[in-house]
Amino acid sequence: MTEQQSTSTTFPSGGGEMGKLIRNKNWAETSLGHQDTWPQSLRTTLDILLSSKFPKFLWWGPELICFYNDAYRPSLGSEGKHPHILGMNGREAWPEIWDTIGPLIEQVMQSGESVWFEDSLIPIFRNGKIEDVYWTFSYSPAKNDEGIISGVLVTCTETTQKVLLNQKLERKERKLSLIIKQAPAAIATFRGKEFVTEIVNEKALELWGRTEHEVAGRPILEAMPELVNQGFRTLLEDVYLTGNRFSASELPVQIFRDGELDTLYINFSFEALYNADGEIDGIITIGHDVTQQVLSHKEIKASEEKLNLALDASELGTFEFYIEEKKLVASRRLHEIYELPFDEQITHQDFLAAIHPDDLPLRNKAHEIALKTGKLSYRARLIMPDNRIKWKELQGKIFYNDQGIPEKILGTVRDITEEKTNQQKLEASEQKFRLLANTLPQHIWTADSEGKLNYFNQSVYEYTGYSPAELDSKGWLDVVHPDDRAENLEAWIHSVTTGKDFLFEHRFRKHDGSYRWQLSRAIPQHDEDGNIQMWVGSSTDIHDQKKFTDELERLVIERTNELAANVKELAYMNKELQSFAYISSHDLQEPLRKIQAFSSLLVETEYENLSDHGKQLFDRMNNAAKRMKTLIDDLLAYSRSTISERKYEATDLNQLIEEVQSELKEELTQAKAEIISDKLCTLPVIPFQFRQLLQNLFSNSLKFSAEGRPTQIIISSEKKMGDEFNLTRLSPRKQYCHIQIKDNGIGFENEYSERIFELFQRLHGKEKFKGTGIGLAIVKKIVDNHNGYITAKGEPGEGATFDIYLPENK
Repeated sequence: MTEQQSTSTTFPSGGGEMGKLIRNKNWAETSLGHQDTWPQSLRTTLDILLSSKFPKFLWWGPELICFYNDAYRPSLGSEGKHPHILGMNGREAWPEIWDTIGPLIEQVMQSGESVWFEDSLIPIFRNGKIEDVYWTFSYSPAKNDEGIISGVLVTCTETTQKVLLNQKLERKERKLSLIIKQAPAAIATFRGKEFVTEIVNEKALELWGRTEHEVAGRPILEAMPELVNQGFRTLLEDVYLTGNRFSASELPVQIFRDGELDTLYINFSFEALYNADGEIDGIITIGHDVTQQVLSHKEIKASEEKLNLALDASELGTFEFYIEEKKLVASRRLHEIYELPFDEQITHQDFLAAIHPDDLPLRNKAHEIALKTGKLSYRARLIMPDNRIKWKELQGKIFYNDQGIPEKILGTVRDITEEKTNQQKLEASEQKFRLLANTLPQHIWTADSEGKLNYFNQSVYEYTGYSPAELDSKGWLDVVHPDDRAENLEAWIHSVTTGKDFLFEHRFRKHDGSYRWQLSRAIPQHDEDGNIQMWVGSSTDIHDQKKFTDELERLVIERTNELAANVKELAYMNKELQSFAYISSHDLQEPLRKIQAFSSLLVETEYENLSDHGKQLFDRMNNAAKRMKTLIDDLLAYSRSTISERKYEATDLNQLIEEVQSELKEELTQAKAEIISDKLCTLPVIPFQFRQLLQNLFSNSLKFSAEGRPTQIIISSEKKMGDEFNLTRLSPRKQYCHIQIKDNGIGFENEYSERIFELFQRLHGKEKFKGTGIGLAIVKKIVDNHNGYITAKGEPGEGATFDIYLPENK
């Protein structure tokens, strides 16, 4: 026992962190048992594994117990498997990839042959989640003391960064190829030391006078042998070996086109292309045919004087700088840019002194490049005499003497202070936009003028669970519900093509796999010329509103069906009412007319033969018949006010009152009554109904006049908006005509102000005041027919007031 303890504390020796973990683990609790029982082959394999600086892993025994070294340890990350899987059953330790590696292990153990894979994607659990990890690895058989395969030894390297870098490089190369193909300039790329043509666009083929078949996949100097004697091999080799850019302006080049050797003048450049390791493996060339420009130089020279005059009148300041004499000749506009009087000579020293000290190195570098290329271009700050800062843009060209020595620089200077200020504001504005967008709960996104989405705010990544790289790789349509994608894409293409605003409802997949409805909007941003520069869009979660709308639509359908049933029932009741009106007007009045006719005959022939008691009974019967006729007439009037066709006409109420006053002339004279009326409104009303309304109200005032004083009926009107009357029943923003009819009759208690409009309601006995209790009910029904509102108020012994509110527009 003492010997076992001694051995277990010394094996394995060394091995760094993993050696220590192996020594300290209680292996007696595992299927391998105590270290003293381990076969020598396992010990030897572990010694090799732990001493290796290359990542290694070992599965041993029937249960494939896990071992690994310090070099492998970083691949497990943090919050993952380390150190738990040491001594663990292989299947239990690697459940997420066992379906992939299990068959490989079994293959090696059964065949005894090693397997090797390069840059294979095998995701593992590490850093608290499943991560995509790429590996280059080898599985080799590990044998026990009897030479029987008892395990698998793994030698591996994680190549995730390399694979992702290569993928990124491939995407860039595809993007570069697309840009080259669509570029308006002549562009081509050459690969390797032989400068094999890899990519070439139509503009380049047109310039070269070749077809793609003639140049693609061939060394360019082989496909265009006329270039060899013109020094192009030297130029290409220099760029390929040094990485130095070469550019030329208006260079005469002889090219064999259409069976002839043409001389073309070309502006072009050669730039080195680098691979993922930062090594030069090709060249890209960009060129423009400027033959016509060069041939026009003579014409340009002849108009140089006119051009200088035009430049003086423009925003460009011009100068000529004679290099050897350091003499500067400046235009009036250049003096204005430097804020110096025109009669003062601007010296070269003044020119340099005004440049901001921090920008002098940039200016000097630009001059160095200009001496090589012949073109001068840079932007710099100027310090004005009062210490204000201006920005200038300088463009120039170097002219050489017959010996090829730089002689002078001819150039222009433009004040770009406003442009730079606007640019800085734009950059600040864009930064604010992104900061604001990332704080919003809505999804904010932008797209270029062609509709390609190029920005998403943080809300999009949190909602989808995608990283920017994942969303860029999968594309935004991956988030849209499959059933919505085709229509979504069609609507987006339509907006991008027509420039119309984009508005679309669709479902987005959330990181948990659920879908929620979104309302997406996008509007185009235009430049000064009306061209679309970009699209700015947002997507707002409307899932809850959508569910509410669906439920509301269901309820509307239910209510619509109920309403249809009610309308049908109402039509039936209306028909019944019309039948009742017919019965009332014909069948009920016919026997009543006979009773009154026979009563009149009895009065003429037999009345004197009746006893006093009989006469009294006869008079009561005659009065009852008259009341019956009045009741039927009133019921018919009420019925007609309910079912008559409503045809509104613009009516002068003053004229209507005169007509009613004429009809009631006898009653007014008998009651010694007076109607006093202001200038009233002209309103759209149903004329015969409104005449009946006035007749009923005037008759009501005459019926309930006070004894001992003449009756006065006062009518007035005014127009106001609904909210000015302080009545909740009126629409606040609709105009009403308020008609008031007031009398000085016997009045009534205000507690009956609503009851008096009910059918058959009477506040007095029929012995005292005749009537059926229908007149005011008809008045209210007519006001209802006009979408109006009527109120009544009274004071016993003082009179009654009726207020009618009718809208001007029905």
